[in-house]
Amino acid sequence: MIKIPSDDHDIMSAINTTPLVDVMLVLLIIFLMTIPVAVQTHSVVLPKETNLPRVTKPEDINISVNQKGNVFWNDYLIKNDRELVDRLKTVSQQSPQPEVHIRGDQEVEYESIAKILLDCQRAGITKVGFLTEPPPKG
Repeated sequence: MIKIPSDDHDIMSAINTTPLVDVMLVLLIIFLMTIPVAVQTHSVVLPKETNLPRVTKPEDINISVNQKGNVFWNDYLIKNDRELVDRLKTVSQQSPQPEVHIRGDQEVEYESIAKILLDCQRAGITKVGFLTEPPPKG
């Protein structure tokens, strides 16, 4: 025979909501503290994107670096860094100073481009730019 519990030990059928309310209050406090930090930002005027094609002048110097790291001055192969610095020094004396445009293959190591930038800095070139493929239209 199964013994039925007495009135003192009846099963409680009501849900205890105290832990639920405690958890909800903690979450509410956390949200109230973090939302102003996430929403508040400083007003900044961002630059507008412009993609204007550059007009190359005949006096501009195009330095190209192929995938192997070979450096070309227009179409002439530069043999070493010293030769590049010497050529850049003679160009840096011109007035107005021509721009140097660096065209690097997408597979070339960054070190090759960094050496050209260092050589331009050593020679006193003030205008250096990078040529890239334009983004697809659409």
